Amino acid sequence: MGIQSENQIAQAYNFLAYGNPRQAKKILEDMLTNDLENEEIIFSLRCCSFWLETITSLPTLDPMEQGDSLITQWKSFKTFISREKTIYKQAVYSTCKGVFSLTLESYKEVVPEKDDNLRALICRKLGLCYKKLGEYEEALHCLQEANQLEPGTAAGMAEMADCYALYGEERLAKVLFREAFFIDAQKIDLSFLDSELICLLIRQVKEKGYTGSALQEWIPVYGVIFGVFNIKRELRASEVGRLKQEIFAKENESKNPTSDSETLTPHLINLYFWLIDHYVMSNDSCAKINEVLLKIKIIDPAVYALYVK
Repeated sequence: MGIQSENQIAQAYNFLAYGNPRQAKKILEDMLTNDLENEEIIFSLRCCSFWLETITSLPTLDPMEQGDSLITQWKSFKTFISREKTIYKQAVYSTCKGVFSLTLESYKEVVPEKDDNLRALICRKLGLCYKKLGEYEEALHCLQEANQLEPGTAAGMAEMADCYALYGEERLAKVLFREAFFIDAQKIDLSFLDSELICLLIRQVKEKGYTGSALQEWIPVYGVIFGVFNIKRELRASEVGRLKQEIFAKENESKNPTSDSETLTPHLINLYFWLIDHYVMSNDSCAKINEVLLKIKIIDPAVYALYVK
């Protein structure tokens, strides 16, 4: 690619980064007439075409709808580019910057008034936008405010964990990721997690053939086995009680032939891991630990072998 072409594609990327795929597309189409087989130009054009309709339609929506529309479309975009043979990172980065800059401005216009639940939701969404734009301090500020307004949500905690990991605070990230997947693995949107800490774990679990809801539940299990979720804390007495109640309920559920074993098995194993950690940290009897280990061995011998080795 010559100097003129490099300047042109840089200009196109600049338009993409400012949320203007229409102008970027014009430049790229002009470039393509002189370089019909340039894969980077073709890929970048596809990125522009993908976003044109969504961004053009934004003025017809209210601010909350605008932000939500862009967020939903981003998930579809990630699926779209995953099918490409070659992904050009600069095109994706520029698209990401443009999309989440527009999304951020949309959510900033939403006025939650005195509704704390709505304010917490908006803070989480703003935090996500700042995180995608690489503004991690601002993202953490928003996510921490959301957690204060609505404590202990799995989605909010996972976003904070991801942000801390990107910010270089790996130990804190591990603690929060483990908590988030313990609270409710199904409420965590994996498509918006970016740190290598969690993305590598997700890839490793996917390689084992898990998808969908089962993937969500197996992530904390292999997070423990692979040493990612290795920062433990002692449970409060009330938490121990709830943990044992949930284990009892899930064990009974697993006896039902119609139960969804694909998600129930890993969920139950993760609960067992937490109970074992509690017994270890409280210096409880080896007999109780061995009893739980036996349960893991019965429902999944392969996981048991990896856990105890």
